[in-house]
Amino acid sequence: MCSVSAGNKFDNLDFFFLIRPTEQKPASACEILSIISLVVFQQQVVLSRWLGNRPSVHGPDMCGRTACTLAPAEISRASRYRDRTGRSRRPQWRDGDADKYRPSYNKSPQSLSPVLLSRKHFDKNAPADECVLAVMRWGLVPAWFRENDPNKMQYKTSNCRSESMLEKKSFKDPLLKGQRCVILADGFYEWKRQEKGKQPFFIYFPQGQGKGPLGATEGHSVEKQQEEKDSEWTGWRLLTIAGLFDHWTPPCGGESLYTYTVITVNASSNLQEIHDRMPAVLDGEEEVRRWLDFGEVRSLDALKLLQSKEMLTFHPVSSLVNNSRNNSPECLQPLEPCSKKEPCPSPSSKMMRNWLQSGSPVKRKEPEQDTQDEGQGGAGKDKQGKKAGVLQNWLFKTKTNKKARIA
Repeated sequence: MCSVSAGNKFDNLDFFFLIRPTEQKPASACEILSIISLVVFQQQVVLSRWLGNRPSVHGPDMCGRTACTLAPAEISRASRYRDRTGRSRRPQWRDGDADKYRPSYNKSPQSLSPVLLSRKHFDKNAPADECVLAVMRWGLVPAWFRENDPNKMQYKTSNCRSESMLEKKSFKDPLLKGQRCVILADGFYEWKRQEKGKQPFFIYFPQGQGKGPLGATEGHSVEKQQEEKDSEWTGWRLLTIAGLFDHWTPPCGGESLYTYTVITVNASSNLQEIHDRMPAVLDGEEEVRRWLDFGEVRSLDALKLLQSKEMLTFHPVSSLVNNSRNNSPECLQPLEPCSKKEPCPSPSSKMMRNWLQSGSPVKRKEPEQDTQDEGQGGAGKDKQGKKAGVLQNWLFKTKTNKKARIA
């Protein structure tokens, strides 16, 4: 039997199908339908890869769930950064975005999350190293997407594998345009496969003294330390995750939409038992600055920052987090690995437990405040009137265990 190959090269993948030679009996209807089904299937596979959703041989990619419980003003204080001159600066929220943001113990794709990015993306006259806070929807919608409804995206773009970004048009375009951002979160959730179901874990930066906003370390000049003394953030150190964003406008007109994707890398050795992938974490102010400053750091150079990080810590949490509709402090509550109900009293999770006991993040006051507003819990000074200078002091402000849900 002779065969003739006919195919269409699409995203570096050739697919072929066999056709009968003209001298033989024409193909039956069943054979024709089989060939058509095969071609359609191959095209779907290719398109899926082109859009950045090639299935992993290890199962679903990650990360697919985060938590961000700080109030808008707290996020601004916790996200101080340094510009090219080394000056510490506090980012402001983009106009109207602070009102759109909602703290949550359990954020999933399609939800709105706080991101840090260069102000130059919104104001061409702004310097590239000046940052701003914005709210974006999780799950990148490419600028070239032609449907009028972004929810009609048939491919998941909540994650982007660092190894193949330049192979996917959905991610290659924003990367080469310098559309880099930093996703801010208390931490992220991941599930470990076990014989009986999956055990969720909460993964985050180690918390303690010597670390400031975005992981700033000691060693700056006395003048700069004095300048930053009044605005020093001693609360929870936010996880800083590398991401890409895009700006989509409906073809028929209407409100534009900013969306992002989380870049993932191979898991570090201490997380491999949980999952084989992890978010591309940026450790410290300098890595954050270089990732965001697209005017000074080119895209190919910025990719060198996407490395597995060993410093993250974690603890097991309740299966309540499995359902994205559950949004309460219990989602983060540390548990014993063999228990589904009792909190874990290990040293690695005591800080998280006490932090949760400080109450709802919406109701928690700013650390520098020393008066109590109606409906808010005190978080500014302790009983001796001393300002909370370290994380532990701030976490122990309120002893009442509140379980209020976040609106």
